[in-house]
Amino acid sequence: MVSLFGWILVLHILASIAVIGPALVVPVIRRSARTVGQLRFAFDVTNKLAILPKIGGAVLIITGVWLMIITKMGLSQMWLNISILLSLLMVATIEGLIGPRMKKIMEIVSISQSKGDEVPSELGRLMKKIVPIETASQLLMIAITVLMILKPF
Repeated sequence: MVSLFGWILVLHILASIAVIGPALVVPVIRRSARTVGQLRFAFDVTNKLAILPKIGGAVLIITGVWLMIITKMGLSQMWLNISILLSLLMVATIEGLIGPRMKKIMEIVSISQSKGDEVPSELGRLMKKIVPIETASQLLMIAITVLMILKPF
């Protein structure tokens, strides 16, 4: 019989997959678009996937706190404190830096769709400016995952 701890841990891992998966894959899908139509399709797909990190994030926080209570670990472990700090930094990066820029890009895409299939130069510049921020966010996710698995300190 699987314990309560085991079930919560499974939910925690599934929630992390729901958060990490789309966040790693969505920028790659967006960057592969070469025409306004492809970009519009990429945004439609990514908008549909956007619910996964939101639900997964909520479940991740709830199960993470629950696991900390069950194990009586609290915030006594350095790897956990750093993971939480990096997670907050990642959320701030995604919501504060990437989100507003993506809204502007989506507005330009919807306007540009009626003007043909060629990606406007302004749109290309905006997309290139967002790449380093998305890469930083992806690297934060990888660092958090490594900390959670290895628990190095």
